[in-house]
Amino acid sequence: MRFTSERHLDDGVLERAFTLGDIPGFLWTPAFATAQVPLILLGHPPLGLGRMYPRLVARARRAAADGFAAAAIELPGSGDRPRWAAAERARAELHRVLAAGEAVSDEIVDALVLPLVDRAVPESQAALDAFLSLPEVGGPVGYSGGVISIGIRLAVVEPRIVAAGLFAGSFVPRLIVEQARQVTIPLHVLLQWDDEGNDRQAALELFDAFGSTEKTLHANMGGHTGVPWYAGEDAGRFFARHLR
Repeated sequence: MRFTSERHLDDGVLERAFTLGDIPGFLWTPAFATAQVPLILLGHPPLGLGRMYPRLVARARRAAADGFAAAAIELPGSGDRPRWAAAERARAELHRVLAAGEAVSDEIVDALVLPLVDRAVPESQAALDAFLSLPEVGGPVGYSGGVISIGIRLAVVEPRIVAAGLFAGSFVPRLIVEQARQVTIPLHVLLQWDDEGNDRQAALELFDAFGSTEKTLHANMGGHTGVPWYAGEDAGRFFARHLR
């Protein structure tokens, strides 16, 4: 990991940009921490770190206020990272089907999501190796938000992640639903009840599939962008219980 810039935000958070090989990212830490702090890995949709930065830094500030470090890395095929043709074809086919009002097939969902998961999860694990080698970052680790299929796979294969806050979303491959049954860590799942881009029933069935004995569904009225401000406080209390 090579740090490329750093700055102190106005609330005492140290923000450092870095590259890990060819993967860019950000690490936020409480500037005045006197001991190693737990880490929250911030997931995000494949829209690019630049576009998602305002939301990510807001979540990182909240994590730092609770005494945690937070980090985010660019997803494969997003931002300035190279695209791959298969993903572009799958995305174009999804847009065509949605525009035509047709049902999205399992084949389209698999082609769109599974290659992203297969690439993103090992990169996230490599990033965790780098973060946890820093003297100021310890464990345990939480995962928050982003593409729910990536969060599910990480919860299954990465033992350093001890709790996850997931954002309910559509287009979850059947393979990932089956893997959700293997998830046993505590979960905090956020669902916008009237999300125009989310199949509510599919989200409820996925929540039911999780194998965790501690899992909480927070369903709020409103669309995709109508997440209430206090949802962040609920998620903060969840991570405080499991990372401290």
